[in-house]
Parts: sequence; structure tokens; C-alpha cells
Amino acid sequence: MSTIVMTGGTSGFGATTAARLARSKGVRLILASRRPSTAGGEPLPPVRTAAAGGREVSAPGRTATGGGTPPVSSRTAASSGEPFVPGRTATGGGMPLVSGRTAVGGGELLPLELAELASVRAFAAAVRERLGGAPVDALLLNAGMIRPDVTGRTADGFETTFAVNHLAPYLLARLLLPVLADKAIVVLTTSGTHDPATGASLAPPRHADAELLAHPDRDPGLDPRPRKAGEHAYTAAKLCAVLTARSLAAIRDRRLTVVAYDPGQVFGTGLAKDLPFPLRMAWSVLGSPLLRRPLGLLNPHLNSRAAAGNALADLALGLATPPDGHVYAALRRTHLTWPDPSERARSDELARTLWADSARLVHLHD
Repeated sequence: MSTIVMTGGTSGFGATTAARLARSKGVRLILASRRPSTAGGEPLPPVRTAAAGGREVSAPGRTATGGGTPPVSSRTAASSGEPFVPGRTATGGGMPLVSGRTAVGGGELLPLELAELASVRAFAAAVRERLGGAPVDALLLNAGMIRPDVTGRTADGFETTFAVNHLAPYLLARLLLPVLADKAIVVLTTSGTHDPATGASLAPPRHADAELLAHPDRDPGLDPRPRKAGEHAYTAAKLCAVLTARSLAAIRDRRLTVVAYDPGQVFGTGLAKDLPFPLRMAWSVLGSPLLRRPLGLLNPHLNSRAAAGNALADLALGLATPPDGHVYAALRRTHLTWPDPSERARSDELARTLWADSARLVHLHD
């Protein structure tokens, strides 16, 4: 029996991943859910899974909104990851949800609020207690979000986008590191927007300084335009995801397979829920199957929720593995590729500094 722990599996392409993992023989799935007790009795529409070539077909269960690339204009954008959507809980193939902490069919729900580090610690403790000494075979850190500015603050006083997209998954990985199995798989969802060379419409990251990202009011280079500042918070956090993946992969006494996964553009999900209404509408329309197929011919970064979710499941199950020396995976036209990440993401010094500074912010001692 393999145990997989996952955040961002309650909506968007992450729900497709969770559904497939729940159907997989010999898999025990533990899902983080922001409000695991709210879905009792809710009817479940079909989960979408991928047939050959990334075509979507129906499967039992349901997908909720969420996941994909944040829009920045009516024509937008670049790649991204999976959001945590309030009030949505997990799914699975043939695995209807019930009120409470478990889902019928093997998926187990535990509460997690990523904007509260105390909740992250409680979730990690609950996972370890539930496992009773058994190891975690795969850890999927897929949840994320984007805001239209950098005015939001978490319960710990950190800028919300950076805290949810980097500090929370960093802390969770560190807390669960002691119970990861030998040769465990760790996947952090990142975004192609971390790399200025992709030409994304979002503001590219200027740095990966954890202190300035946690407290952007102290950043002398902060963009005075709220939306651009919000974009930078997002893309910089996704740069931090790649750097964190490289640091995890470099731990010498652990034989971990670590991947920073870029799902590409996944329109029509809930990632844009906190953005202005015109951008949310554009996000929804661009996610329709009618537009996605022709757009996909022009844009290799564009993927369906089914393709993005199934690629993540392949990584979690060890069906897709990185070539030696690679940690960055990018989904392009439904196929996993292994390009080099950005120049900043390849910096060993930046990775070491981010690891240490993040530890200090979340009160961990190396």
C-alpha cells in the first residue's frame, strides 16, 4: 500500500489527479481540504479524465472549479498551478464525498488552511498520527492562488500569495520530511511564469528574497500598480517552488524524486476567482472546449484540466520520472517535457538562501 498526501486535490485539475489516484490499486490517498465537512449530500458531476491525446472523457466522481493559469488581460497569460478554493472538498473516481473527515472509496480528508501556519502544523501532525508510523510515499504540493494586489495578509502577517504558494508548502514539506519513505516522490506545482524567457504576460520575478516577498511594503522595487505587484508576488512564489524543489532534491541522506511541475495554461478553473470580474469571465470563456482546441494549436502551453491532472498523477505514481539532473517538468501539448528552468531557478546560492530564510520565517531551525 502506497500512501499519497496531497494539497490542491479538491478542485480544478487537482481533482482529476485525486480521482485517478483514488481509483489506483494499492493507493491510500490523504487529501487536504479547507473545509472538509461542507460537502455532505452535495451532488457530484463527472470527473474529467484524459483519453489519448489529452481528449477529455467522463468518469465517476466530480471536479470542482480551480487550477490553471492566472489571466492578466482578455487574451492572457502564462502557466500556473492549482488553487485552494474555499468550501470545495475532494473527489475521486467512484468516491462520493460525505460530511466529515473521510471520503467513501479510500480518500481521506483532513482540514488545512494554507494561510495559517498553525493549520499547516496541525495538518502535518494529523497526517503523522493517522499513519501511525507508516511512511508517506508521495507528497503532492499542488494548492495555490493569485490575488490582484499584495495588500492581503495571512494570520501570520505575511503577504497572502507568497505565504500560500511558498511558505505553507515549504513548511509542510519540512514537517513531513522525516516520514517520507526512502525513494519517496515530492511534486511542487510551479508555473512557466517563473521564467522571463517564456514571454508570459505576467510580471516576471525580480528576485526570490523571502523577506521582501513576505513583506512587500519593504521591497524598494515594488511596482506601484497593484495588479502588477500581485502578478510579481505570484511569479516570484512560483520561482521559489522550483528553488525549493532543487533544495529538496539535493538532500544527500534522502533518495527523493523531486519534481517542480508546470501544468501549463489550464483555463476555466478557479485560480482567477480573486481577480476582477472581466478577467474572471475571460478565464472562464477561454476554458471552454470550443475555444481550447483551436487555441491549443497556436499555444503549446495550453492544456486541458484532464491532461494537467493526469500528468500530475503520472508523476505521483512514478509512471513519469525525471531524467538525471532534472527537477523541472513542463506540460506542453499534453506531453511532459524536461527543459531547464530559468537562470535564477538554477542558482545554487539562491536556493540555499531561500531555504534558510524560509526556515526563519516559519520558525524552523536547521
